[in-house]
Amino acid sequence: MSESASAPVIAKGLAGIYSDTSRVSKVFDDTNTLTYFGYPVQELAEHCRFEEVAYLLWHGELPTAEQLKKFEQQERSERDITDKMLTVLKQFRKDAHPMDTLRTAISFLGVEDAEWEDASPAGNLQKSIRMLAKIPTIIAADFRLRSGKEPIAPRKELTMAQNFFFMYFGEVPDEKVVRCFDASLTFYAEHGFNASTFTARTVTSSLSDIYSAVTAAIGSLKGPLHGGANEAVMHMLLDIGTPENAQSWIDEALSEKKKLVMGFGHRVYKNGDSRVPYMTKYFHEMAAIKDGQKWVEIEKILEKTMVEKKNIHPNLDYPVGPAYYLMGFDIPVFTPIFVMSRITGWTAHIMEQLENNKLMRPLSVYNGVPQRTVQPLESRKAA
Repeated sequence: MSESASAPVIAKGLAGIYSDTSRVSKVFDDTNTLTYFGYPVQELAEHCRFEEVAYLLWHGELPTAEQLKKFEQQERSERDITDKMLTVLKQFRKDAHPMDTLRTAISFLGVEDAEWEDASPAGNLQKSIRMLAKIPTIIAADFRLRSGKEPIAPRKELTMAQNFFFMYFGEVPDEKVVRCFDASLTFYAEHGFNASTFTARTVTSSLSDIYSAVTAAIGSLKGPLHGGANEAVMHMLLDIGTPENAQSWIDEALSEKKKLVMGFGHRVYKNGDSRVPYMTKYFHEMAAIKDGQKWVEIEKILEKTMVEKKNIHPNLDYPVGPAYYLMGFDIPVFTPIFVMSRITGWTAHIMEQLENNKLMRPLSVYNGVPQRTVQPLESRKAA
């Protein structure tokens, strides 16, 4: 067999490579629909609160009323963070990115947990609930501290979405705003072996603890090619400024290729992200409530041009970015909000990985210099 015939195939970015099985989620090609344990995500967003979706991702079934009540009691009892955690948050630079502070806070949360070594299914589930409950508190406290404000303690009678608004702004907004935010959490909760989830599973495969896996996943999600894209979308829209500038901006971006058009394309979806039409509906509701019609008009122009000229459709970050902006959240907080949601999917995969674990250790094709002999120092020549 010739050398070329036997050469291994390299899949850059692991595109098209299947590394394991998973029952957590799937995009069904025939319906172009993302599902969590078989349920279409758009139906979950329309008919369930995010807490129900979290329960589904960890248990494989939607909760009964009694199960949901018990689950909510568990989550709400874990919302408070310690004075030590607040002290840690106060040490950070006020211009540090919130994803960096959140990553460090999760690592500290692992240090605080006396049962961090308990990797039993029950132990990891309890840690997952704990992170789900505390991450919103950490994000809101960090925001308020860097803004020169006192953190607001969580309220146990509020839903997760309502409570986050209260801790962040000091008040709960109109129910339509809360509903839009809650739906976004459901849409962001899980999406197969994406970069951050694969990172979490890789760390878990070495039998490291769940806090280490989540800390690594946050580092992966921070990147603008992954979770940071929702921030980049809003920066792009602010750069365009008005609907009158949109067409010339997108034409220049496509012709000169000097500007990135953020919020478009997805490796999994070939005919558009199935979550987008439903999240776009919520974004448009936000625009009507918050006088944000100009962002709607800009996005319509960009989307029409991208689809007609490039046949590239928007992804979930495209409507989420301006929706969060209209809610009043600071742009650097968009990706930490993503973490609030994706902690459910990450931990579902971490627990699934441990059920039938094998250390992830891929190979690489060497393309460096041939084997050679080390020369004595005095005889070496400059390269």
